[in-house]
Amino acid sequence: MNIVEKYEKATIGLLNLDGWQLEWCGNENTFYDARGYTPKGLKTVVEMKFRNKYYQTKLLEKAKYDKLMSLEEDVVKIYFVNDPKGNYLYWLNTLEMPKIDDKDCPKTTMWDRSKVKKEVYMLTESQATLINRYEEDEPRVWDEYFKKK
Repeated sequence: MNIVEKYEKATIGLLNLDGWQLEWCGNENTFYDARGYTPKGLKTVVEMKFRNKYYQTKLLEKAKYDKLMSLEEDVVKIYFVNDPKGNYLYWLNTLEMPKIDDKDCPKTTMWDRSKVKKEVYMLTESQATLINRYEEDEPRVWDEYFKKK
């Protein structure tokens, strides 16, 4: 199990403590990382991104968004982003998407470090449904780990 899978499972565990009923499905060939039910009992899928660098806007690939939105209408589509300053939860079903932007993004294979131009949405923090920010002067658990990378 790699570090991202551990983060995904830990996030699911924390959300489940708060009334969600999610199961990890990152080992399946899905385009999301978790599925289950919201605290209100609505069907949901959650796509998660863990960034070790902070950006004011949160990148969501248009292709990923389109796949999520192609799911049944009654499924709540969630985009969860974690970065060094906090956690951001975007409720995509009702989110007014910004204009499409073109960005050079890393290819998705481990063996190719080149970049490819992708259509993306740049989401602002204020568009997030739920935000959990870390205190600026508070040392974070993973600070030392990421300094070594």
